[in-house]
Order: sequence, then C-alpha cells, then structure tokens
Amino acid sequence: MAARSDENKRSPLKAWVRALERTAPIERNPTHTLPVVIAALAQRLGDAPALSSAALTLSYRELAASADAYACWALGQGLGRSDVVCLYLENRPEYLAIWLGLTRIGVTVALINTNLAGALLAHSIRAVGPRHVLTGQQLAPALHAIRDQLAGIECRQIGPADCATFPLLDDELRRCAGMPPDPARFQAPTLADRALCIYTSGTTGLPKAANVSHHRLMQWSHWFAGLMDVRPEDRMYNCLPLYHSVGGVVATGATLVGGGTVILRERFSASGFWPDVRAERCTLFQYIGELCRYLVSAPPQPDEAAHSLRIACGNGMRGEVWLAFQQRFRIPQILEYYAATEGNFSLYNCEGRAGAIGRIPPFLAHRLPVALVKFDLESEAPVRGPDGHCVRCAPEEAGEAIGQIVADDGGSRFEGYTDAAASESKVLRNVFKTGDRWYRTGDLMRQDAQGFYYFVDRVGDTFRWKGENVSTTQVAGVIAAMPGVRDAAVYGVAVPGSDGRAGMAALVVGPEFDLAAFRAGLAGQLPAYARPVFVRLLSQLEITGTFKLRKQELMREGFDPSRIQDPVFIDDAAAGRYLPLRSEDHRELQAGARRL
Repeated sequence: MAARSDENKRSPLKAWVRALERTAPIERNPTHTLPVVIAALAQRLGDAPALSSAALTLSYRELAASADAYACWALGQGLGRSDVVCLYLENRPEYLAIWLGLTRIGVTVALINTNLAGALLAHSIRAVGPRHVLTGQQLAPALHAIRDQLAGIECRQIGPADCATFPLLDDELRRCAGMPPDPARFQAPTLADRALCIYTSGTTGLPKAANVSHHRLMQWSHWFAGLMDVRPEDRMYNCLPLYHSVGGVVATGATLVGGGTVILRERFSASGFWPDVRAERCTLFQYIGELCRYLVSAPPQPDEAAHSLRIACGNGMRGEVWLAFQQRFRIPQILEYYAATEGNFSLYNCEGRAGAIGRIPPFLAHRLPVALVKFDLESEAPVRGPDGHCVRCAPEEAGEAIGQIVADDGGSRFEGYTDAAASESKVLRNVFKTGDRWYRTGDLMRQDAQGFYYFVDRVGDTFRWKGENVSTTQVAGVIAAMPGVRDAAVYGVAVPGSDGRAGMAALVVGPEFDLAAFRAGLAGQLPAYARPVFVRLLSQLEITGTFKLRKQELMREGFDPSRIQDPVFIDDAAAGRYLPLRSEDHRELQAGARRL
C-alpha cells in the first residue's frame, strides 16, 4: 500500500488520467448503467465481499442476487420507468441492494433523510409522488406517525416479523429469490434517465429533491474510483448516511466499481473510529470535515496511527484541521474535493494543498467551464456591469462560483429538482454573453494565482453545521408554528473551533411562550443539527423596506452578551434544556475552551 500511496502523492497528473480513463467509456453504451456494472462484477468477483456491516456481509454475488429480488418484486407490483419508490432506511447493506435493483428496471428511488420526522418527512415523501415507501424497524414508527398524510401511498417494512408496523416485504422477496428480472417485462433505462432523487436543502425553503441520472451515478462512481485508484484489495470505511450523495454514491459506488469492499457503519463514533478502522483493515476513508475535527479534538488513543489507511477522501476539511489530522494520524494522502448533489461541476485537490477545495487543471479547463463572479450581499445577487453581464472576480477576490450549462454535454448538464421553479432559481442567464446559462452554486469562493479554489461562505439563507446544510427558512417555518412564538429570524453564527455556523434564533414571543416546551417541540420536528444552539428573545424584529428581515445586523451581534441587551440562551445538551448564556460561557466559546 505504501508504494501506491507514495505514487499518488507524487503524481497528481496520474490521478487525473486514471479518472479520465475510467469515465471515458461511459457514454459508449447508453444502457450500461451502474446496476448493470454491479451485475457484471458479481459474475467476475463472486464471493468477494462487497458490503459489510456489523450485522451482515453481502458478497458481490449476494448483492446482485438481492438487487435482482427487489427488481422482481417491483415488476410484480407493476412498477416501471414512470414510478417512484421512497427509501426511508438506516445504513445497512440492503440499502444499496434496494436502489440498485429498482433502478435496474427504470424505477426512480428517492433517498429520504433518516433524521426527518413529522411534517418535514411527509413533505419530502409527497414531493416526489411515490407509489411505495420502504422502511425498516427503527424508522417505521416515525413513518406510521404520518401515515394519514400519505394517502394512496403503500408502505412496506423490511423485517423482523415480530416488530412489524407495516406489511413485511420479506416474504414477497423470498418468492423472488434466484429470479433475475425478465428483460421482456421492462424497458432498460438509459444513462439519460433519472435513477435517484437525493434531497438537498438548497438555499431556501423545504427540502428539495434533486434529480440524479444514471449518467451521474456512473460518472461519480468511476471518476472517484480513478482518483483514488481503487482496487479489489481496498476497503472503504463509510460511516456517512447512505441518503447523501457522498456516503450513498461516491463512497459506495467508487469502491464497488473498483472491486473493493465497503465497510458500513450506522453512525460515526470518535472513540471507536480508530479501533474499528484498524480491525477492519480499511485502506480508504470517506469523510466530511466535521468528522475529522472531532477526531483531532478527541483525546489520544493507543495506536491511533497504526492503521492501513492510504487515502482519506471527502469535503469540508478546514486548513488548520487538515494539517493536524494528517500529521497526528499519519494519513498518507488527503483527497479533498468540492461538489454538490445537483451541481454541474466539481473541483478536486489532487495535490494535497491544505485548505484548498480543489482546482481544474489547465488541460481540462475547456471541458469544465467554471467562474467566480462578483456578488452583492445586500441584494443577494451577482453584480452586473454596464453591459448587463456579470463581472468576473480578480485573483483572491471572493465571489459566487458558477458552472456553465451545456445542453449536449452530459457532464455539465444541470438536471435540477423535481420542482421546476426551484430548478429555474439555480440558473443564471446572460452571464458573459447573451443567451448563455450557468448553474449557481450559492457558494462564495476565492481563487489563488495557482488556480486553487478556497471556500469562503454560503450565500442566501443556508448555513452548514455538523456537516449538514441547514435552511433557515425551513427552520423558521417550524419555529413559527410553536406556541407563543410571534415572529422569528433564524441565522448561523460563527463559533471559534467549529466547522460551519451554529444555528441561532431571534424570537419575538408572547406571555404563553415556554422555553422548555419550545425545545421539546423542536426535537420532535427538526433533526438535531437544524435545532438552534442559541435563542435570543427580543421585543421586535426589524424589517427592510421590502419586508425582509434585517438578519445581517443580528448575525454581526452574534451571541455576545456584552453586545446584546436581550436575554440569550444556549442549548445545554447535558442539562437537556436552554440555559441563560453567561459572559463566562461566551469567553469559553470564543477561546475554544468549550465545544458545541
């Protein structure tokens, strides 16, 4: 492994070439989709392990057979290319088998965030118009709680029989065992067809379902397999959620098409990470920056650097965390990249430049048109010059990153969301010439003289916390429905030593408002990462002449008691309630002596 690691570090060019070589053949056969690739690998690799969890290991042969069973079940239900099935299931090997099998026959599978419950869960399901929802024992109660909001949608549960909330799928699957889907009963999807819906909070509003084609699945899987030089002896440690494009497609797909093994875990554990990685002999690790920060902040462990990892691949690694993570744990190579589920371009840092999210090498610039344009934070729109076109940023100047949309280029197409209006809001027109179209990332970046890009911040109403994008509009909508809340503004505030921004809610409340009941209500409606860490109570919220909340001033004031006369509270997880924020609490947070 050391020789391969050293070679990768010395030659970024070879990584790019491998990625190009692996993706070049994709468009030659329009029906050669990822499920077809996995089926072919099963013929070649047989009993080699494909997916392994603490409870179950599926070989390549078993993965393909399980996918076939789900495909046959779907055909028996009359499902086909115009249908959608929602998958609301925790991390487990069957997760991949389900969507590989269903997408093989042209069904679209919507991957539902397992943190969602209540109205947000119901919205996410209804947004894609499914015929079925498949779930497991752990999540069945949350699905059952909104059953009356899912009229016309059938729900099925995957074992065990003694804890069934919904009709079990297991018996139906057993009848399909050993039966590959009959090609005469379905029309094979093409690369251009939609395979998955993966949800993203976007910049405003409720969760949006991004369309992900078979072409994108093939491109993501083979591109990363090339960048990481995945081979059958590799073992990928993946504790990221399978409903995300990173954990569910990049980490799994890249490893599988390279013939390796994916080690699945339901969740991340800082104390158990290194013993687990060592015991599983993992050579690859898929991260988000927050996980690496947790590991760096954790107390030293015996043999924490005695592992077989050769590459840590992911996004969101801050520069100061990067150096500490790589040096302390002796990681041979860090492969940082920038991408978005619905985006039409990606950036890759094959050189290992600490803090950079990536670059586009000169020999690929013509294939991946990316630009930074000046952005006006007040109007929340790109700046346009006298000619009406956008203004490019100078080196080191922050601006919004955009990628050109070329209709006949599969790699740069913008596939959008299931919501047409949401899709249109991400398209910037007449950017540098009349008639051109560019995808808006909603991210501010800067580019140095060597061409490396660096993330600056998100624009609009989204911030990132605990590795997740949080829509302030979505959170404010939930808060506004809470008893006693008259008005609310939600925003992110920077906390030293933490990646992203912590959520803060400024509230105007009535006499019936109860902080404990408010916290309990949020726990039932929002995932933990979206709940406000800080709550500020004030008499009124100022608005602009166009009736927009003046959140910039609230953000500038942050949570500093010396600058705020209003009561401010902090969510104390240990105490299980919001407690008044004291000046000493603020000093500890500012000094990095207290972690959130």
